[in-house]
Amino acid sequence: MKKVSLSKNGKQLGRPVNVNSERQKRLKELELKRKNGTLKLGRPVDVNSERQKELERKKFNRENGIELRGRKVNPLSERQIRLKELEEKRKNGTLKRGRPKKVKTDEVVSK
Repeated sequence: MKKVSLSKNGKQLGRPVNVNSERQKRLKELELKRKNGTLKLGRPVDVNSERQKELERKKFNRENGIELRGRKVNPLSERQIRLKELEEKRKNGTLKRGRPKKVKTDEVVSK
């Protein structure tokens, strides 16, 4: 039910509400359903639809850790080979980090 605002005198403001009207009956019924948790909103779900089957499959795969997203990785690609080499160097401790040192030359450049 809608909250009623009162005037300074304690009287109800606005147009009087007919408690027996169809609208008020429907609002009371909706409020009871909300309190009970039985109010259903939106379009009903068809459990046997293709989309629901697909969502169930994805949920099952996600829970079991076999859900793959996106494109499969080509392990023979140039980038993947480079990443694998970098990972091996990190494990060995031979990966040089940062900017390489500047090579100093003793030659004098003439103008």
